[in-house]
Amino acid sequence: MKKPKARKISAKNPGERRSAKTLAAKRTRRTGTKASITSDTAGKLTFNHAMIYVKDVERGFRFYRDLLGFKLIEDFRYEGTPVYARMRAPGGDGTIALHQAGPDVSVSSNGVRLYFEVRDLDGFCRELQQKGFYITQLPRMMPWGWRHAYLNDPDGHEISLYWAGENRMKKTVMKAAQKLADIGRKSSEVG
Repeated sequence: MKKPKARKISAKNPGERRSAKTLAAKRTRRTGTKASITSDTAGKLTFNHAMIYVKDVERGFRFYRDLLGFKLIEDFRYEGTPVYARMRAPGGDGTIALHQAGPDVSVSSNGVRLYFEVRDLDGFCRELQQKGFYITQLPRMMPWGWRHAYLNDPDGHEISLYWAGENRMKKTVMKAAQKLADIGRKSSEVG
């Protein structure tokens, strides 16, 4: 294994060290590998994963793997029975973990919905239907500018499959609401 070389000082700013983010990006370009998540966050809070409590980890794992394409990162068995599985989304760095719920514990997730983004939303939903899976709402454009489809996992956890495209990080709902508020305010000032 090669010994790491000392970092050079940037020619653009003599006397100033490169940021961890710049170095990670340069290493990524040079090696063609993904940069470590921790090197890009520099002390900032990041989202790690969602823990989903289920009645049957094996059944939940098959759903997320076989229907949605998740890849197993690790699992844990107690006396031969799966009680935990952590998986990575087929695209990106998103992860979820399935955890065995206790025998008398509800796995109801009222107020929580998982969102997974996929560019070819209609095609993805057709594939799920061809595999015999029921989609509670087929893809349609929502008022906030994203296309959504809704379904439930085997334990009833709500899932939204969607495509937001370039609108994903924009305040599309707020812009539309602001326009309506402005129109309402102007009409009340006139009358």
